[in-house]
Amino acid sequence: MLFYLYEYLQSIDFPGVGMFQYISFRSGMAVIFSLLIATVFGKRLIMRLQKKQIGEVVRDLGLEGQYQKKGTPTMGGILIIIAILVPVLLFSRLDNVYVVLMIVSVVWLGAIGFVDDYIKVFKKNKKGLAGRFKIIGQVGLGIIVGLTLYFNDDVVARIKTPVPDRYEET
Repeated sequence: MLFYLYEYLQSIDFPGVGMFQYISFRSGMAVIFSLLIATVFGKRLIMRLQKKQIGEVVRDLGLEGQYQKKGTPTMGGILIIIAILVPVLLFSRLDNVYVVLMIVSVVWLGAIGFVDDYIKVFKKNKKGLAGRFKIIGQVGLGIIVGLTLYFNDDVVARIKTPVPDRYEET
């Protein structure tokens, strides 16, 4: 979104706005912004999830390491998704097919994770979403991404194979 604001600000000769034309600048800003989101909101989100007792139910299998997981909040993927999507939406060009596919992939896989956590926490089913549905969702996404990359005219795939013109004998 800020890229399109950049185009407007450049038309009125706003100073310093030329940095937004460089993908390296926008990528760096997205990384910094993502880290800020995770740092500022991460602790608050975890404390809120613990306060609401939205945590994973630990099965008693007699393993010592499992008890460390007790009280660990579930649905922390929300923070990861927000820390990815907000900077991408702010700093990327949304007309790029790769950006659109990345956004679709994050939302799609985040939805699978949300359904899994929802079943675990609110339906009290320790197993969560059945593995076959997770795989079907992931394979479905892979097919959509693959077909989009294959049939989209904006995607350019080139394979460079070095072929020497002639061989020199030594």
